[in-house]
Amino acid sequence: MSAYKKNRAIYTVVLLICVIGFWWFENFYTPATYSASSSRPDGVSLAQIYMPTSTTGQIVHHSHYSLSYNEPFEQAEWVAYTLSKEHLTYDNRERPYFIEDPWVASKSADWRNYKNSGYDRGHLCPAGDRRFSEQAYNETFYTSNISPQNRYFNAGLWNRLEMQVRSWAKRYGEVVVVTGGVLEKGLWEIGEEGVDVPKYFYKIVAKKKGGTIQAIAFLMPNQEKEGPLTDFVVTVKAIEEKTGIDFFAEMDNATEESLERQVDLSNWKF
Repeated sequence: MSAYKKNRAIYTVVLLICVIGFWWFENFYTPATYSASSSRPDGVSLAQIYMPTSTTGQIVHHSHYSLSYNEPFEQAEWVAYTLSKEHLTYDNRERPYFIEDPWVASKSADWRNYKNSGYDRGHLCPAGDRRFSEQAYNETFYTSNISPQNRYFNAGLWNRLEMQVRSWAKRYGEVVVVTGGVLEKGLWEIGEEGVDVPKYFYKIVAKKKGGTIQAIAFLMPNQEKEGPLTDFVVTVKAIEEKTGIDFFAEMDNATEESLERQVDLSNWKF
């Protein structure tokens, strides 16, 4: 065999190994999990009074946020977490892989469902809110914490709201955030597992002032929109009616009803 043919054969074998290796990596490689337990750890710091109800009963507690997974829609119906002033650091973190959530009993959707879909893997608990530790940051890359978002919405209106929430955490010391997509029948689906694309996303932010809980709620279409954030403020009750979730179920009925039906922008500095 000539040297040319020999080298050509070697190159062909090497190329074949690379192709097989890339295919295996894309389809079977899963990095180590980012949290060791689904039991409620101290890091969540989420008082029971702020915990929403679950329409599915599949609640998972990670170290730094909790979620309720909705298997038919292949995403969380809500993610809840505490954001304090101390959490807001500017530590540089190496972006990890998106991986399936090992603590979701039905398995969360594979990240490949989003590939070539035209939609972003939109974080519900933002990675930018969890830079204070490597584990906290990495946990936000479980696929149970993402939802299909229009890329201009994700980088625009949604990002503006996330920055506003950080501003409130700095100003008020601590806020509680509950957020997710509105999961309803007839949504467009992406990927082999049929991940539903919400038409709307919501975010509810709560804080304490003295012995009183104050809350503000946003409902936004999954597309980029101009205008101030106040254009998207709604009552908590309006989001409950769209989602079937009770957001302050542990409150006494009179207090809950009053909180959820009012919109008082004077409690929030924009």
